[in-house]
Amino acid sequence: MFKNVIAPVQAWLLSQGRCVGCGTELPSGHDKAESKDQKIVCGKCGRIFIKETLTGKYRRALFEEV
Repeated sequence: MFKNVIAPVQAWLLSQGRCVGCGTELPSGHDKAESKDQKIVCGKCGRIFIKETLTGKYRRALFEEV
């Protein structure tokens, strides 16, 4: 039940380009260039996100991508 409450809030934060942990802007994090997708590390809390180059959307990085 707790996940049903938190998931929409996290999806909204990602659509706004913000970190789901601390709420800071993601482009202000450390940007590491990848071949097709950009790996972005939040500068405040250290969470890792992937910015897909085709759509421009953010998502949380999988264990295999870290």
